[in-house]
This record gives sequence, structure tokens and C-alpha cells, in this order.
Amino acid sequence: MADSLYERLGSTEGITKIASDLIDIHMANPRIAPRYANSDVAKVKNGAATFFITGTGGPDVYKGDDMLATHKGMNIDSDEFIAVLDDALAALDKNDISQREKEEVLYILYSMKSEVVLV
Repeated sequence: MADSLYERLGSTEGITKIASDLIDIHMANPRIAPRYANSDVAKVKNGAATFFITGTGGPDVYKGDDMLATHKGMNIDSDEFIAVLDDALAALDKNDISQREKEEVLYILYSMKSEVVLV
């Protein structure tokens, strides 16, 4: 049986590192950083990590809202959504994630577009 995406991303430790790097990259991205101006960065990193852990086949540790509830009223446009995907790819690259896994992660993230953009 093939390893889950969770395992191929480095399990909890690897995904936590990817999520932390992703939020750091977001914080440096002028297109996205304003969204986090008043955020508890540690809490955001934990939420991103637990979301990825649960969503990739790991333990059910995510306790946050679903994507629609999280993004409702934020008026995220398509360009900002693509900027988030670009940042995700940069975080995956930084962590030496293989092409197949990058494609799977980006597919999953892109599949959530209707729950994020202009909701």
C-alpha cells in the first residue's frame, strides 16, 4: 500500500515545518501580509499545520472552521488566491518536497478555490 500524502510530506514534523515556512512566506508577501497584520502568528501556523496534517491523511487534529466559514466575507480575489498557491509552492520547494507531492498539494489547495474566493 502506498504511503499517504501525510507520510510523504514528512508526517507531523515535516508538515509543521512546511506550514511554518508557508506562513513566514505569506508574512513577507506584500499581496498577502496585510491579512495577517493583527494575527497571532503562532496560532495561524498551528492552524495551518493541523489543517494540512488532517487534510493529507494524518491524525484528525484540526479543530478550526471549514474553509468556507474561515474565508467568508474576506473578499479574497483570484489574484490573491494564486499568490497563496505560489507561496505554498515556495514553501514546498524550501522543504525539498518532490514534484508528485507538490502537484498533489496544489491540486488539493486549488480544489478549495470555490470555498475561498469571493465568498
